[in-house]
Amino acid sequence: MATKKSAWVAFPHDNSAFVYVGAALKKNWARLHKGDCEPFPTDKAVEEAWRLYHAGDFGGAFEAGIAAGLDGYNAANKAACIYNNYLESSDAKKQKAYEEIAARCEELQAAQKKNANAFYLHAYSLGRYGQLIGVAKALTQGIGGKVRTALETAIKLDAKHADAHIALGTFNAEVIEKVGAMIGKMTYGVSKDNAVAMYQQAIKLNPTSAVAHTEYADGLYKLFGNAKMKDVEKLYAEAIALPPMDAMECLDVEAAKAEME
Repeated sequence: MATKKSAWVAFPHDNSAFVYVGAALKKNWARLHKGDCEPFPTDKAVEEAWRLYHAGDFGGAFEAGIAAGLDGYNAANKAACIYNNYLESSDAKKQKAYEEIAARCEELQAAQKKNANAFYLHAYSLGRYGQLIGVAKALTQGIGGKVRTALETAIKLDAKHADAHIALGTFNAEVIEKVGAMIGKMTYGVSKDNAVAMYQQAIKLNPTSAVAHTEYADGLYKLFGNAKMKDVEKLYAEAIALPPMDAMECLDVEAAKAEME
């Protein structure tokens, strides 16, 4: 069912600064996981899966995480999410991967009800799946409600979960862009104020996150168009200036550079 590692595209940048050997991973853990608040693993196999993930070996991280059982699911799921978002070119493969990630997240939620990332990564995979099939279609299929519930649950379980705040900001912005502010508020409980508040809280919680800056910028453009272009450009410039600490952050920064160009 899972894609074999050989089929995974290699990380396309120099990863030498992202290889956290031995005790270096634990030493840098708090900064590496400031966005998702993932606790440092007690299982060596899970620790190794995360080590591979941070170094950009997403296929290796996925396989190691799956092999480690439920405790390795967050590493496997995050590796698959980031890989499919940035490096996979086939929409059909992405769609299938996000469906499988969502299913594993539900399995993990049932077993570990207080695992915030089981809910956050569920929302991430469903949200990306929704973007692939089209936001309007995703909303009619009830995916929007599932995404919002999962993100709200993640934040309830960990109020410092910056990435869940980013995603909830984007959820508000995308729904408003698609159905308008009035229907968005009445049907999905979203608003421009909510979106902006979520993005600002994410940056407050994790100021070194490039993706917090770029998602906020994109959200402002979805909500206000050219009226906020100065803020959009400023946020992108700030994102590009942030030094990446791992493969995901490197991909975030490179995507911001490409967007700016």
